[in-house]
Amino acid sequence: MATTTTESGGTSGSKDYKKPTAAALKGAIQLGIGYAVGNLTSKPDRDVLMQDFYMVESVFLPSEGSNMTPAHHFPDFRLKTYAPLAFRYFRELFGIKADDYLYSICNEPLIELSNPGASSSWFYLTSDDEFIIKTVQHKEAEFLQKLLPGYYMNLNQNPRTLLPKFYGLYCIQCAGVNIRLVVMNNVLPRALKMHYKYDLKGSTYKRHASRKERAKSSPTFKDLDFQEMLEGLHFDGDTYSALMKTLQRDCRVLESFKIMDYSLLLGVHVLDKSLERGARGDSKRLNSQRVLYSTALESIQGEGDGKVAEPVADDNTMGGIPAKHKDEKLLIFLGIIDILQSYRLIKKMEHSWKALVHDGDTVSVHRPGFYADRFLNFMGGTVFKKIHPLRGASSKRKRSSIHAMRSASQEVLSPQKEEKDERKAQSMECLDRPLSSSKHPDLVTLPKNIKQAVSFSSSALQTIKKDLEEHLENSASCMTVALDDTVPFPPTQGSPDSVHDVYLTGGRR
Repeated sequence: MATTTTESGGTSGSKDYKKPTAAALKGAIQLGIGYAVGNLTSKPDRDVLMQDFYMVESVFLPSEGSNMTPAHHFPDFRLKTYAPLAFRYFRELFGIKADDYLYSICNEPLIELSNPGASSSWFYLTSDDEFIIKTVQHKEAEFLQKLLPGYYMNLNQNPRTLLPKFYGLYCIQCAGVNIRLVVMNNVLPRALKMHYKYDLKGSTYKRHASRKERAKSSPTFKDLDFQEMLEGLHFDGDTYSALMKTLQRDCRVLESFKIMDYSLLLGVHVLDKSLERGARGDSKRLNSQRVLYSTALESIQGEGDGKVAEPVADDNTMGGIPAKHKDEKLLIFLGIIDILQSYRLIKKMEHSWKALVHDGDTVSVHRPGFYADRFLNFMGGTVFKKIHPLRGASSKRKRSSIHAMRSASQEVLSPQKEEKDERKAQSMECLDRPLSSSKHPDLVTLPKNIKQAVSFSSSALQTIKKDLEEHLENSASCMTVALDDTVPFPPTQGSPDSVHDVYLTGGRR
């Protein structure tokens, strides 16, 4: 079992106590959450008030039981429940009923997961794949509680997000040890094998998976590994735009909270390879998903953002996002994780120290604004790429005809451009007069077919003008085609003239 740093509940500082066993801890987690949620059902529904975000309820659960608590086979422990009414609101927002929440967490033993990161957290997964329970440090739990009012506002505005979805915050005090727990959504389903997993930050300083991690059966790679192993994941235009828009919106929210050092957890399932399904809980997850907006595909489908390509309903894609890598068809699962790192004094000192020995812009710890921009640039330029569809034949013909007419007119008029303006004007005035060099010694002798050339030039220019007017009337669709060749972020504000220039440049290819 992994080793974790825990804190004493006393005021005299940290002390070393005998830690509870893995079985005792998992049993206390299930019993404590079951009691807290069951006790909450007796409280009537009401609007969430500001003081609800800072409320803490505490109950002691002795092994022999009491008038209010059941008897159990674990050591005595105390349970603290943070902001119970606020988290109840969050669960209801995502369509999680109290019975389903209790069934997922308490019905079957929790599954312990390995931790690929540098933190000392423990991870537990519910048997139905719905929820992750993660241990957090005291500072992280405190920061999350302070974050709740802003988190509440953000979820009300945008429930479809790649940010972690928090469903509960608890603390178990057992044998003098405080173990703080947060319940979140599960990003990577066990029912589909992840052929590749990545923890991406957008930084390059020491962003290689360790030898120990690479030796695992399912390692989690990092930024430099991604650049060496893959050439980017390709999405259709609508999916790419929806994904990047969601990431950009989420990063700006994190920046407003002064949060940095977060990661994008990315799971890649190759559809061309044989499906390897987990042995437990798969049928429940495949047949009935209880949590709203919890899949990757749902998280990037904002209302009004346009339709994103959806997997076939009966192909068991688990809500993955369709993508391609070379000739391989993929399903992508992703979510932003580790958002409980604020840019406090200790992080500022860490960045300053690392910047002394390495390029400061490449280290993971950085000020929130710079971190968000670097994160988005890496995701939108290196990790995720857009498949450029072939342009329609009709638009090709139209632009080709305009180009041909423009070229023809330029060929005819090019000798005229070399003349002086005065001589050109005099020549044009005399086009309809009989040509006689004796009567007009100052005129240059003109070819016999000059009238046809000028007539053709005029008609060509009129055709160009008409086609351009038709093009401007349909500028909405044309501008969309032209601008799809550019990366959708960071957004730039251009004038209408600049948009038309982009389109015409594409037409002259």
